[in-house]
Amino acid sequence: MPITPTFPGVYIEEIPSGVHTITGVATSIAAFVDGFTRGPLDTAVQLFSAAGFEREFGGLNTLSEASYGIQQFFLNGGSEAWVVRVGKGAAGAQVTLQDKTSTGASSVVTVTAGRQVDGGSVQDPGDWGNHLFVEIDYDTSDPSELFNLRVSEITVVAGKPVVGRSETFRNVTLRNGVTNSVVNAASQLVQLSLPAGVTFPNPFVKTFRPAPTGTLGSALPTAPSMPADGATFKVDPGTGAVTATITYAPAPAPTDYPGLRPFLEAAIRAAAPTDPLLAGASVKIIGKGTAAAPYQYLVLAGRGGPIFSPDTILTFATGATANALGLTASPAPPAVANVQFYTVGSGTRGAQTGAVTGADGSQPDAPALLGNQAAKTGLFALEKVDLFNILCIPRAAALGVTDFGAVVAAAEAYVVSRRAFMIVDIPTTVTTLPQMQTWMSQNDTLRSKNAAVYFPAPQIPDPLNGFILRSVGASGTMAGLYAATDAARGVWKAPAGVDATLGNVQALGTVLTDAENGAINPLGINALRRFPVYGFVSWGARTLQGADVAASEWKYVPVRRLALYLEESLYRGTKWVVFEPNDAPLWGQIRLNVGAFMHDLFRQGAFQGASPREAYFVKCDGETTTQTDIDHGIVNVLVGFAPLKPAEFVIIQIQQIAGQIQT
Repeated sequence: MPITPTFPGVYIEEIPSGVHTITGVATSIAAFVDGFTRGPLDTAVQLFSAAGFEREFGGLNTLSEASYGIQQFFLNGGSEAWVVRVGKGAAGAQVTLQDKTSTGASSVVTVTAGRQVDGGSVQDPGDWGNHLFVEIDYDTSDPSELFNLRVSEITVVAGKPVVGRSETFRNVTLRNGVTNSVVNAASQLVQLSLPAGVTFPNPFVKTFRPAPTGTLGSALPTAPSMPADGATFKVDPGTGAVTATITYAPAPAPTDYPGLRPFLEAAIRAAAPTDPLLAGASVKIIGKGTAAAPYQYLVLAGRGGPIFSPDTILTFATGATANALGLTASPAPPAVANVQFYTVGSGTRGAQTGAVTGADGSQPDAPALLGNQAAKTGLFALEKVDLFNILCIPRAAALGVTDFGAVVAAAEAYVVSRRAFMIVDIPTTVTTLPQMQTWMSQNDTLRSKNAAVYFPAPQIPDPLNGFILRSVGASGTMAGLYAATDAARGVWKAPAGVDATLGNVQALGTVLTDAENGAINPLGINALRRFPVYGFVSWGARTLQGADVAASEWKYVPVRRLALYLEESLYRGTKWVVFEPNDAPLWGQIRLNVGAFMHDLFRQGAFQGASPREAYFVKCDGETTTQTDIDHGIVNVLVGFAPLKPAEFVIIQIQQIAGQIQT
């Protein structure tokens, strides 16, 4: 603030310099739209690696072209991408847990395959949710109210169930009818919610919890009742009942339930020669042995043995020996089912109901890919993304001619509005030069300055099909190459040449000769070539407006992408100007800040010219902004630049000269 002198002396006052640094935006953030095996629908998810894609969207899928494109993007140098999952008819796996296994059980909490996005719970539909298994126990700090929740994703690998991702949440509560926010905020597998029509008791009833998994009936008697040495009981893992014998000798007989645990476990495992599912059975004691938290047995079948089946339900047969184990009260105890897991999505068991089976749905069509801009679905889910630069929709190439044109036309219009660029994929049926020429002539209406197309299609090894070569759209590979070129040389460098090698590409749909390359280049079609020593490379840098007859100023990809970079950077970097006094001091500040940004690019070699005067100019003064503009609140800034254009044709002239004989 200004200083008011009050005494003789020297005063120091800091004056703002008026410098507002303009920072260049990112240039190679990719966006992919397609169907995947998992992930929230119509929601843009940010990814930084192929591992992240596998974690969030399930990785490669033979029905998803973009899954291969995303893999290629990261393999070829990409570092950041936004992925939108779209689809039709997909269903989310879901089940409702009950509070007890006896007749009259009440619904407590609904478990849905999903996650939180932007602070809200969303479904994650697909068959993958049918492989989620839930365990509940009361081994908590307050067993009268709290419970532990464990969620496991179990898949079959080489014929054997394998636990993939697993999440454990301890001391979960449903107090006051509000699901534990920690679960929903932290889980990447499930979301908890109240079942439809369910209201929690008021005042709160502490026993309103999901029934535990793996318990052998009700709580054990407070006074321990030990079975005699040699007592037998029958256990059935679903393949037929087998007899288990409790043996103490030479050890002394136990006097409490924890002491009985290893003998009960040994008895069940000893039945393994009859049924291998029991070979890895383990027995745990849960509870604290008090009236509020009585002991219960937790029996898990097969987890440590040669065979493990998450679907196994142990059933303990009726009889006096069952009473001796404290499983039920006499007389005539019923069979007691020992449910290892509650399943999400497929089927019901134990204390659960209302299962909804997860389904992948059909492949996305044109309406699903495009979505709705008002609802921010499909392609327009990217409305919630602050910045992306390269759009890829490989699925569009598999649509019919009409639907393909509709999707690409809408996508090209959208990238223009977002100052982004699109790489258009060609159908896999276009494999020869005449087919490509015909395809291009049929799609001349799709020629956009913000788009490019590449031919032929790359072929990559497919790990889902024995590494047999698979033709894929070029968009993912080229988007990664754009990113690598931007990082190494700058957005003004054409992503083409002998150093623009195509990673993980082992063949091309067709091998182009120089003459064939010369036939498609004037049409604005970029060639992918194979050269000795250099391998597979990008050998073209034209936009879809790059046909020679068009004579467009946006003929080249690097020129257009540099302009988009300048526009977006200046758009974001000059917001401070809004509402400033529109006069000469402001104009001078604008020239200073924009000029500094442009000069930095000049020093990096982004423009033609030996001097700044030849390379760029920034004009903002009384000539660009008239009094009428000032009266309307307008300030006009004129920025010009001399772009570097690729040396597309190198002509070397060779001439014979007569030998000179000196005398």
